[in-house]
Amino acid sequence: MVSETLALWLKAAIMGLVEGFTEFLPISSTGHLILTGSLLNFTGEMVKVFEIAIQTGAMFAVIWEYRERLGRTVRGLGHDPVAQRFARNVLVAFIPSVVFGLALGGLIKETLFHPVPVALAFVVGGLIILLVERRHHAAFGEHDLGGRYHARVETVDDMTTLDALKVGLMQCLALIPGTSRSGATIIGGMVFGFSRKAAAEFSFYLGIPTLMGAGAYSVWKQRALLSWADAPVFAIGLVFAFFSALLCIRWLIRYVSTHDFTVFAWYRIVFGGLVLLSDWRGWVDWRG
Repeated sequence: MVSETLALWLKAAIMGLVEGFTEFLPISSTGHLILTGSLLNFTGEMVKVFEIAIQTGAMFAVIWEYRERLGRTVRGLGHDPVAQRFARNVLVAFIPSVVFGLALGGLIKETLFHPVPVALAFVVGGLIILLVERRHHAAFGEHDLGGRYHARVETVDDMTTLDALKVGLMQCLALIPGTSRSGATIIGGMVFGFSRKAAAEFSFYLGIPTLMGAGAYSVWKQRALLSWADAPVFAIGLVFAFFSALLCIRWLIRYVSTHDFTVFAWYRIVFGGLVLLSDWRGWVDWRG
């Protein structure tokens, strides 16, 4: 019994690490959680709730890392136009995911939350990232990463309400597991004229209401499946997701100042291709 409990806690820790390290990269945290859960034999209805709930740990990492900016925003809501515009943009970008999530979330979970559809989304998403990066380099050449190219939206404070709505609509693509919420919002932002840093940071901020709301809604909706005995498993996943996400956020902001997302595109294509090949050849029982 003790060994089974420890094994369960270890699986929760691994899932938390996977969530934190993949949430903010354009490689799909949900897709990695589904694949990792399948390999660990960590599946079932409770696990689906767990996978959504531990995203809150990654969002606490955003809140901690950007606590000064978020604090200034809250304090300035009554009088500061910059704080008001920032809060309004996050809210506008958040609304589409609520509408589409409530309308289509159940159907998508029933049909697409499986390893093979996730792997297909990995490959397609990688090809899209390559296409966008090639277009970006063709337009700006060496100026793209050399610091001389100035995007239309250099920082999140340069965004308009229409910019926020466009990014919010792009985020809805992440309802398809394997697409990547951060990938959809960051790459979408670049298409709409954002700098890489502005696109990445707004993706962080937008994730706070989106993922914390999804986690709270999932836990409440499926509360009949849960008991206090599950609390340690959820707590372990949240803690490991928090610390791994904090490391990832700090690394990613440094990375995007001098690199593009091509490496993530090829990772998606190769990883997704290996999953599809292993499933086709029967090397791994992904449906198990």
